[in-house]
Amino acid sequence: MDIFLLIVGFLFVFLGLIGSFLPILPGPLTGWIGLLLLHITKVIPQDWTFLGITLAIAIFIFIIDYFIPAIGTKRFGGSKYGIYGTTIGLIIGLLSPIPFGILIGAFFGALIGELIYDSKDTSRAIKASFGAFLGFLVSATIKFSVAVVYFVFFINIFWKNRTAFFS
Repeated sequence: MDIFLLIVGFLFVFLGLIGSFLPILPGPLTGWIGLLLLHITKVIPQDWTFLGITLAIAIFIFIIDYFIPAIGTKRFGGSKYGIYGTTIGLIIGLLSPIPFGILIGAFFGALIGELIYDSKDTSRAIKASFGAFLGFLVSATIKFSVAVVYFVFFINIFWKNRTAFFS
């Protein structure tokens, strides 16, 4: 059972890395579930303080993730249409075979959303879509950084106790 939890925990931590860029999957929370599964094993001593702190960080990142792109869009004069366009562009970019489709999709989604909002002011629309794009990059960077730290924690904890798993 411990090996099963180890493998599933590793998958969750790995999905946390991927989820840092996917709007569908909450990266840090998914990575935290991997840490929890590792600590549920009989091999790893349960450290509830560690799990509590990492959970609080994951929840905090999950919450601010909804505000950062909106703040970026608003700072650069954008509207809700730009925010919605960014989200739709992210999903379309994710499904496209184009390299860096998520980034391109976020920018053009915001641009199209802003042009729908006000088709006469293209310079404002470009500026607002840059803000939405920048907000997405900041948010993804923060989520990815936390997910990488959780991945390193997972590997480090496993490595220190690796002999107990296979004995």
